[in-house]
Amino acid sequence: MYSLLRHLLLRLPAEAAHDLGLTGLDWAGQLITSPPKPLPVNLLGLNFPNPVGLAAGLDKNGDHIDSLLALGFGFVEIGTITPKPQPGNPKPRLFRLPTAKAVINRMGFNNKGVQHLVRRVERSKAIQNQAIIGINIGKNKTTPNAQAVNDYLFCLDQVYPVASYITINISSPNTANLRELQNHEALLQLLAPLRDRQQQLAVTHQRQVPLLVKLAPDLEQVQLDDIAEVIQQTEMQGVICGNTTVSRRGVSQLPHGRESGGLSGAPLKKKADNLLKSMRARLPDQIPIIGVGGITKGQDAAGKIKAGANLIQFYTGMIYHGPTLINECVNTLRKLPFNPDQ
Repeated sequence: MYSLLRHLLLRLPAEAAHDLGLTGLDWAGQLITSPPKPLPVNLLGLNFPNPVGLAAGLDKNGDHIDSLLALGFGFVEIGTITPKPQPGNPKPRLFRLPTAKAVINRMGFNNKGVQHLVRRVERSKAIQNQAIIGINIGKNKTTPNAQAVNDYLFCLDQVYPVASYITINISSPNTANLRELQNHEALLQLLAPLRDRQQQLAVTHQRQVPLLVKLAPDLEQVQLDDIAEVIQQTEMQGVICGNTTVSRRGVSQLPHGRESGGLSGAPLKKKADNLLKSMRARLPDQIPIIGVGGITKGQDAAGKIKAGANLIQFYTGMIYHGPTLINECVNTLRKLPFNPDQ
């Protein structure tokens, strides 16, 4: 069924297909696939039904949480969300590269604002069923980097009561200068107050919600040294490797291949895997890593685990392969001689 739906959706403009696909998922998602058998993972103090998750970006506002979980994901990450609603960048801003199984987006954190997202999570069946929902937070476009911490703190306060874990997004290429927050001093000035606030919120709400950092795959090795140092200094609970890339290697000759924005999908795999391996080598084993980027088949997911990831996520791969990719990844990981628990 999904092959037919994909054929129809690929005939529409990319963003229209994205919106229509999510609407269709709400109506008929469970007819497309059957959830995989459990492959439990205990990590970050959470019990994941399986180690395969949905990456942030597909459901920015938390409007489709229950439908996405019903497909069989072990967890979903929603967002990126900002304090105030914002329209994002001008359209067109989403481009498919089908022959490369890739997407370029320059969405620009378009979202309905953090309070809308929190209301959606509160009303979901997922939170009643204690499903694992990660919430990805960012800053508004108009907020300068010098005041960025205030946006992140505001979002942290708002989402803490309903999140299973919270991801600090400092690596999108589509918000001007955002990636500068990955520099050593800027990162320290951002993460230290967030960790302090997290500890205060843990006391207030009587629950621990882990904080993770999402990194760009375009960082230099010396930058990774600095980031690993700050992550350990501030005692962050996890890392997501990683976001989309600004590289156009292998796709620049394709239609839309030179559009600005972040590239995801199959061409991202090598860069994402290198980031994962580099961070795993720099961080102690007790700091979990979620591997993201370039997963289009089960063996790609297995490669992330072998490279040091504890969990994996994808988004673009599902556009081209459908929800059956969830089952394929879970069943491939089931055969691995690994223990992802921490």
